[in-house]
Amino acid sequence: MGRAFEFRKARKMKRWSAMSKAFTRIGKDIVMAVKENGPDPDSNSRLRAVIQNAKSVNMPKANVERAIKKASEKGQGDYKEVVFEGYAPHGIAVLVETATDNNTRTVANVRSYFSKCDGSLGTSGSVVFMFDHTCNFRINAEGLDPEELELEFIDFGAEEVFADDDGILIYAPFESFGAIQAELESREIEILSSGFERIPQVTKAVTAEEALDIEKLLEKLEEDDDVQDVYHTMEESTD
Repeated sequence: MGRAFEFRKARKMKRWSAMSKAFTRIGKDIVMAVKENGPDPDSNSRLRAVIQNAKSVNMPKANVERAIKKASEKGQGDYKEVVFEGYAPHGIAVLVETATDNNTRTVANVRSYFSKCDGSLGTSGSVVFMFDHTCNFRINAEGLDPEELELEFIDFGAEEVFADDDGILIYAPFESFGAIQAELESREIEILSSGFERIPQVTKAVTAEEALDIEKLLEKLEEDDDVQDVYHTMEESTD
C-alpha cells in the first residue's frame, strides 16, 4: 500500500467525525459551490460532489435543500478559501485550510492560536511544498475489483486505489478531480463521497510529550468555525 493508504488509515478517527462540525463544513461548501456555478446540481459538478458528501455524513435532505436555497439568495455572502502555513512546536509543519466571510477575524484567530501554543505562523509558500495536494473518491465497492479499477483509471490520473470497510477509495492529484468524477458518473459507478486532502511527503516522529504540545495547537485550530481542515507532518499511529 502507498502513502495515501497510510495517511487515510492514520486519520480514520479524525475529529471531522463530529456531526456538527461536518454539517458546518458542508454548509460552507454548498455556498461556495452555488456561488461558483449555480444551484442546479445537474449542471454544477462541484455541487453534486458536496451533496454526495452531505449524504455520507447523514445530513438531512431538508438541510441540504435549505442551504442551497439560502446560498442562492442575493443577500447571502460568499466564503473565501484561505490557506495558512506555519509551524507547531518541535518543528512540525502545519497547513490550515479555511473558508471565511471575514478574513480579518480568521487571520487574527489563527495567528493567536499559533502564538499561544508556542508555534509560529509563516508566510505563503513556507510549508505548502511539503504536502501533496490530492483528490479522493469513495465509491460503492459492489461488483468492482480495486486492482482492475486502478488499471482502468490510471489514464484519468488515479495513483492509488484500495478497499476499506466502507467501499473503494481512489486517490489522484488535485487536478485530476474533474476527469475522474466524469468517468465514474459516465460508468454509473456510485460515488459515496469525494474531497481533497494534503498528504505530507515526509513525516516526523515525536515523543509522547512533544505530541501533546502539538495537539494543543491542532485542537485549537480544528475547533475554530472558520477552519475546514488541518494537516501536519507529525507522524501518527496507524494502529
